[in-house]
Amino acid sequence: MQPGELAMASKARPGDRVAVLSPSFAAPAVAPQLHEQAIRRLAAVTGLVPVEFPTTRELGASAEARAADINAAFADPSIRAVIATIGGDDQVTVIPHVDPDVVAADPKPFVGYSDNTHLHNFLWQLGVQSFYGGSTQVHLGPGPRVDEVHAASLRAALLDGGRLELHDPGESEDFGVEWTDERALHEFGSREATKPWTWSGPSSKVEGRSWGGCLEVIDQIAMAGRMPSVERLEGSVLLIETSEEIPTAVQVGRWMRSLGERGFLGAASGVLVARPPVSERGKVPGARQRDQLRGEQREAVLEQMARYNPSAVVCVGVPFGHTRPQWIVPHGGLICLDGADRVISVEYS
Repeated sequence: MQPGELAMASKARPGDRVAVLSPSFAAPAVAPQLHEQAIRRLAAVTGLVPVEFPTTRELGASAEARAADINAAFADPSIRAVIATIGGDDQVTVIPHVDPDVVAADPKPFVGYSDNTHLHNFLWQLGVQSFYGGSTQVHLGPGPRVDEVHAASLRAALLDGGRLELHDPGESEDFGVEWTDERALHEFGSREATKPWTWSGPSSKVEGRSWGGCLEVIDQIAMAGRMPSVERLEGSVLLIETSEEIPTAVQVGRWMRSLGERGFLGAASGVLVARPPVSERGKVPGARQRDQLRGEQREAVLEQMARYNPSAVVCVGVPFGHTRPQWIVPHGGLICLDGADRVISVEYS
């Protein structure tokens, strides 16, 4: 199956049920009040009816049990969409227990990011599109409200479809208030003004079906032998982002170089690179150093793209990764990068 043949799951409708799963870390068990606020907001923003499964709030659930919840959600005809509560670090152990026949029999919009790159790749290999970004615990529950760009792209992913033009929300936070702090229910984290996205490559327009996710997870996918073929990625738009573990520019460069040696960078028509987090709770560099760290990661990516595919259109700084506000973007759906007008438009239908 070629990327152009990926199937789009049917959209949900207000009143339908949406599965809320913890395929990696069961964050709701740590901060149940925040989770419950997220569930209320998910219903309010989408009109869907959230449904939890046995391991949604179960810390330490086995890989088999978490996979059973994924299988059950896709097998249940009354469930019309699936969203992850958060990422984690061991979903690589869950994927072998997910039933491809069950998932492929009734494709549903899936929303998640970070460690959920594993499940996105699993769906992509089955020929099913999904949506990269989104979590109940980080993007719906905390703060005084749901960010506008997040709400708009969540509705587009699950309900409305259509085409959206991505824009910079103008502010960003690397992390929010500690979940167990009551202020997390009504305060954002420390936000700063953003700077314009960086464009590289030719001044041309490219469009392709997206594949990718969190670099740290792509590394695990490769080690587990679950990468797609280079041939299936010809003409694609790669999605690249890094996690709150804040890898160095050297590490990012090595991952990109490995993707280049494998042929993935050369196969892409375009690359979308997320704004990286560069600070964490208890360790916030000064503003100048934060800019420097982001710049170093940016240059590490651009250096490898210039080496392996200078004809690709690249945009760096788009908030679809581990920062907030966050756009949800298609994984396996069409993304258009216009290097001349510097416009990104994405297809949710």
